[in-house]
Amino acid sequence: MLYSQVALFIVLTIMLVFLVKYQEKTVLVFSITMLICYLLGWYSKDDLIKNASNSGLATLVFLMLIAVALAKTSILQKLKRLLFGKNERKTLIRIIGISAISSAILNNTAVSAVLINAIKSTKLYFPSRLLLPMSFATIMGGTLTLIGTSTNLIVNSMYISEGHEGFNFFTFTPIGLVVALLGCLVLYFTSLFLPKIKSDNTKDKGYFIEVELQAGSKLEDLSVSGAGIRHLDGLTLKTIIRKDGKRIAQIRATTVLKSEDKLIFVGDISKISILSQIKDLTLHAMSKGFDNVELVEVIVKETSPLRGKSIKAINFPRNFYATVVGIKKAENSLESEINDVKVKAGDMLILATRKSTSNNKKFGKNFYLIDEDVELHNILSGWREKLTVIGFILMVGYAVITGESLFNTSFLLLALLLITGCLSLSEIRNSLPIKIWMIVTSSLCIASSMENTGLAKVIVNFSADYLQNLEPYVIFAGIFILTMLLTELITNNAAVAIMFPVASNLAQGVGIDSFPIIIGIAFAASASFLTPYGYQTNLMVFNATSYRWRDFIVVGVPVSIVYIATCILLIPIVYPFN
Repeated sequence: MLYSQVALFIVLTIMLVFLVKYQEKTVLVFSITMLICYLLGWYSKDDLIKNASNSGLATLVFLMLIAVALAKTSILQKLKRLLFGKNERKTLIRIIGISAISSAILNNTAVSAVLINAIKSTKLYFPSRLLLPMSFATIMGGTLTLIGTSTNLIVNSMYISEGHEGFNFFTFTPIGLVVALLGCLVLYFTSLFLPKIKSDNTKDKGYFIEVELQAGSKLEDLSVSGAGIRHLDGLTLKTIIRKDGKRIAQIRATTVLKSEDKLIFVGDISKISILSQIKDLTLHAMSKGFDNVELVEVIVKETSPLRGKSIKAINFPRNFYATVVGIKKAENSLESEINDVKVKAGDMLILATRKSTSNNKKFGKNFYLIDEDVELHNILSGWREKLTVIGFILMVGYAVITGESLFNTSFLLLALLLITGCLSLSEIRNSLPIKIWMIVTSSLCIASSMENTGLAKVIVNFSADYLQNLEPYVIFAGIFILTMLLTELITNNAAVAIMFPVASNLAQGVGIDSFPIIIGIAFAASASFLTPYGYQTNLMVFNATSYRWRDFIVVGVPVSIVYIATCILLIPIVYPFN
């Protein structure tokens, strides 16, 4: 048994290292760990079936699919019309309020995708003073309800798997409301320290655009200065990739152009027509036969199966009837030609496509469309919209009043939405949270392995022997901060999946109720205000404007301090340890 405990500890340590190193491969890392544990006999087939099909996990799936239907209503579109007030400060209050409230019931990345375009396009105020507060507000708004963020649902499903009653819809609300109010108050003042960048200086900047120098061109053998293409209006030649693959990153005035060079420009995508007017330069899109079409701007979804694949491997012309004109990445660098660039969640793409094809289902599965002309194509209307909204309100109200499990009410509402056409089978298939289901199932199987090998008991005994004299408050604060730090290193869902079994066993060893600690884990996993990469909405606004890391620190540190202090002080009061 001792050997199994040591071996499992080593496996889990390696898993954590790989989660930190390969954040894009979270599901794969968890799945391989689950498989190793099964092959080594640390949990049984019955454990696997039980963990993969518990009612908490089913509730998670039902609620996330219902959220898809809610996102199809015109709620956000109507709220978007209320964004702008008489001055910047009143506008900020509106944006923060709308973002937080919307994120309580809708996916916060979907909320951000809809609001980003309206905010960054405004000529009235500085978008840079509004976008980052919007992102932080959606994060805090997600803590208001059970379905506000996937981490809340994951914690709920894992809590149910231990034999407890699940959370109700408003379990998180007392703490979340105070956290959101105080956090948004801090945002109101710290936003004054954000840079004043006009919309003309934020919109469409930082895109990488590829053109090719045609063979036999008159520009061949000229220097970039002599050809007059080193600095264009709004565009700068950043990189040259030779026909043999040689990459020239340091462009000098004397750098000579060669036949079939691929030229990578960076700058304002709206100036792309300048490149198309230069004779013998062929845009990447035109080389694929996609001239004379419209350009749409999209953001790669965090759930897209395209993540980690190159532009060439994705084959946009075949799969989306489109081609990539420009790409904008958070790291603001491009190491290869566009075809070889690997797509990440949060990347912004400019696609040359036909309007009819930009409305297809594949787009909805992989991208947030932030182009004004195409964002309304999938909106519910009439009685279907009313049915979705009223049905959701009744589901929540019935569960709260009667204490009925959300499993039953969410299942009935989902079935009703499917029967009435508010959701289609293809939408359900495309929106199934398979990755979250795999992470939770893997985590539960790992927890079973810890139980069966005795590693869980080791943690319980350790806490009983060495932590017994510590105040429960100290243990709670330690787990909260550890979860928060882990969230900055790996994904928030992975942090919850790892910390839940550890926290549960620690609480058991010390002899206190695990509930407040579990609630703390959920809030800690949503506390990502310090970097652009810690949370999807942060990455989206980072790409959408000209923010620097310093801006996240200036605004994020005060918000984080208030968030942490409020949670650590308030959670044990609302949900005592005994």
